[in-house]
Amino acid sequence: MRKTWLLTAVCFFQIAVNAQSGSIEGVISDSALKVPVAGASVNLNTIKGDNSDLFGRFSLPFVTPGQYELVISHIGYQTEVKQVEVKAATVNKLSISLQRSQLNLAEIRLNSKKTSSLNTIGAIDIKLRPINTSQDILRIVPGLFIAQHAGGGKAEQIFLRGFDIDHGTDINITVDGMPVNMVSHAHGQGYADMHFVIPETVEKANFDKGPYFANKGNLATAGFVSLETKDFLNENQIKLQAGLFNTQRFVGQFKLLNKNSETLRQQLYVASEYYKSDGYFDAPQNFHRFNTLIKFTSIFNNKTKLTLLASALDSKWNASGQIPERAVAAGSISRFGSIDDSEGGNTNRYNISATLNHRYKNGWQSTDQIYYTKNTFNLYSNFTFFLNDPVNGDEINQKENRNLWGYNGSFSKQYHAGNKKMNTTIGYGIRYDAIKNARLDHVVDRVFLNHIQSGEIKESNSFLYLNQDIELTSRLNVNAGLRYDYLSFGYKDLLAGATTFAKEQKGTFSPKINFAFSANTKLKIYLNSGVGFHSNDSRLITNHSANNSLPKVWGSDLGIIVKPNKNLVIKSALWHFYSQQEFVYVGDEGIVEPSGKTRRWGIDASARYQIKSWLYFDLDVNYARPRAIDEPKGSDYVPLAPVFTSVGGLSVKTKNGINGSLRYRYISDRPANEDNTVVAQGYFITDAVFSYTYKKFEFSLSGENLFNIKWKEAQFDTESRLKNEINPVSEIHYTPGTPVFLKLGMAVNF
Repeated sequence: MRKTWLLTAVCFFQIAVNAQSGSIEGVISDSALKVPVAGASVNLNTIKGDNSDLFGRFSLPFVTPGQYELVISHIGYQTEVKQVEVKAATVNKLSISLQRSQLNLAEIRLNSKKTSSLNTIGAIDIKLRPINTSQDILRIVPGLFIAQHAGGGKAEQIFLRGFDIDHGTDINITVDGMPVNMVSHAHGQGYADMHFVIPETVEKANFDKGPYFANKGNLATAGFVSLETKDFLNENQIKLQAGLFNTQRFVGQFKLLNKNSETLRQQLYVASEYYKSDGYFDAPQNFHRFNTLIKFTSIFNNKTKLTLLASALDSKWNASGQIPERAVAAGSISRFGSIDDSEGGNTNRYNISATLNHRYKNGWQSTDQIYYTKNTFNLYSNFTFFLNDPVNGDEINQKENRNLWGYNGSFSKQYHAGNKKMNTTIGYGIRYDAIKNARLDHVVDRVFLNHIQSGEIKESNSFLYLNQDIELTSRLNVNAGLRYDYLSFGYKDLLAGATTFAKEQKGTFSPKINFAFSANTKLKIYLNSGVGFHSNDSRLITNHSANNSLPKVWGSDLGIIVKPNKNLVIKSALWHFYSQQEFVYVGDEGIVEPSGKTRRWGIDASARYQIKSWLYFDLDVNYARPRAIDEPKGSDYVPLAPVFTSVGGLSVKTKNGINGSLRYRYISDRPANEDNTVVAQGYFITDAVFSYTYKKFEFSLSGENLFNIKWKEAQFDTESRLKNEINPVSEIHYTPGTPVFLKLGMAVNF
């Protein structure tokens, strides 16, 4: 009886609240493209806030009757301010059109619950910085450094938050919902080759650091990067670029279909890129890459969105590989020379994806995506020269042929429990990798000698997650998530004569909880904590040489983002990671060796300052202290893990078409082995880009390493033996960084 009375009282109270208050609902769109604007901040006299969803919709319920100022803002758009009168028991329905404008930091407000501490910085950067390569896209993440060490066609080595991530072990990367990381790859776990992305087609770069997000699963430990290509082109474009070292690049983007009405918005476009370069090495790279993207987007009645895309990459190159310091010091090769000039390879990737988003009358929204990727990989490398085979040398060929299928699905709804705003998301999906011809061969001058490994891999990852947002007050938001992943590993060892797959299965739970407190539009404090994991290679798991098939990472972040004045945004975070297991990649044997536990802590700081309406300053400073837990002090360093990094620069964006950016990249010396007796040298590099737009034409000039610093890009402490050496030598082997590199460009928009 008491419970019945209590429930009745709550219902009557809710009815009374609804009767005494009003609400505001609306749709936000782009004035030029006539498409919904997702993620716009909507603030009502700083007391209530919301963000527009995928279809540009927002809702502000339980508003006390009165006169209000409604402020709608989005980075890259002109802020709209509307006077709204709210009446009891009425719904104010608005249609708001935002006009694109110059970047203005004054538009940023921090009390919107979806305003992420890092994504705020990222949204600024993608509007501010010139994006010319897939490497530039990854560098949007503050503190993320990359290194190329086998020619331009191979995935870059990634460093972030005290992790040497190799090619993707501890960072989850997706493009339009499709995974970039390749698990149990011929060259390394989580191999993430971004070269199929045409930079000019990228619209959004969402990212964050840490294992705090329920919709991100395997490999999302140090962080994630989620890229979205443009749904709609504003203009057609042809771009031509040419630079030193016989570098040439052509990009074209063309609308093939473009329809716009009150109930239907459709566009079909194609984008293509061709790139070639001999590189700055003594032996020409002969690098050729061709990319194509075809994308169709249709929005029906502002409640259903269909996206279809197909893309293709074909790439081939030669490489000079990593060279030993002693060979350069002795003068037998230059710093741009090579020991084995038959390194290099070729790769291709084909993607197909279909995504359907729908908003139902009851407020639920669904997303369903199916995708398919076909990827072939063929890489020739020689890390140790004549260490194992003094006659033929140690050159190896790593190759695979992969088919990848997947499905991503989710249901979400924003609603109210009493006067508390809630958002529930249920996500689910599966990924299945089938890898044939997974081989490691001993070769000489790219001619086969013998097999080292040969087999087939089957690996699947099913997942289910629940993500719950609760707006406890207008200032305090709680996000809680729970994710379950179930992985199945299979390997058929053809060299051992296996006729069936050796199999292992493992499931894991990953809880997350995050708090965000917005004191006002100028101050936000957040506390994130969660558990993530990265899988081990199927070959290790099925032969039981891995200590843990799904090693976990526990993480926490305490951060603050503040606007001390309207033109300055500062973000800082103190963080800590505990990793259950690390990886050491042994390239000449084609295996990943699991090692021990590690602990990392550090401090990140970022600042974005609009000095003038046309002049911007940005700065990122990152410190990390990574250590192995079970090793004695002095022998507990994590090889190649970054310790101190910083990037920054000045950018100019004017209304008369003059744009430019002067930037630096700095990484300090770091240990190259466990006792820090071998050091990977740091570097300080200065780059610049300048462009001028006149009517439909844009002219550009870019330069890398303007002061022609002699720097080492990728560095490893490797034991090797040269042709005429009797005893092997362990020392730094490196790929030299680019000398001064200039590139001219011209684009026409029509």
